[in-house]
Amino acid sequence: EQRVDTLAVRMEELAEAQKRTEQRVDTLAVRMEELAEAQKRTEQRVDTLAVRMEELAEAQRETTREIASLSRAHDNTRSQVGGLARTMAYALENEAYRMLPAFLKTQHQLEISERMVRTWINGEEINFFARARRSGENVVIIGESVMRLDDCSKLAQLERKLDAVRAVEASPLVPLLVTHFAHPDLLAQARQAGIVVAQSFEWG
Repeated sequence: EQRVDTLAVRMEELAEAQKRTEQRVDTLAVRMEELAEAQKRTEQRVDTLAVRMEELAEAQRETTREIASLSRAHDNTRSQVGGLARTMAYALENEAYRMLPAFLKTQHQLEISERMVRTWINGEEINFFARARRSGENVVIIGESVMRLDDCSKLAQLERKLDAVRAVEASPLVPLLVTHFAHPDLLAQARQAGIVVAQSFEWG
């Protein structure tokens, strides 16, 4: 009878253990379901991320195309501006060829004895080259044209041209700068250096 009671207790314990095992299995099944759901959400996020990465890659490709297009447009604009600047510079020079002889004679007592020309000397392009007389002396006019005299480098540019001519010319040189407008400080600096500055409005 005692053994029957012990067996009954053992059966009860086994039944309780079985119940706990079933509960754990149920809990495990729930966790497995949650993990499966989490996995599904992860896969969805990965798919979404892949789509976003492709969209970003396409946006990057589009940006690269736009930059290339803008770069070409910028190069074209710069080329057009450069062409316009050259056209304006040549227009200034062409006007100067007509107006300078009278201006130089009346304002600077320089009487041109040979027609003013554009030429190359010692590898340097000379915008204005002319032989002239001043106070009975033979001189050579060496000129450069700049749209605006607003930078010291333009004075240095003229000096480089003068150096090229000095190497082959014995007559005294008269430096000339032709411009539409000269900054007052640079105008004073140029005149102090003995440079004749002819601003286009002065011969009008």
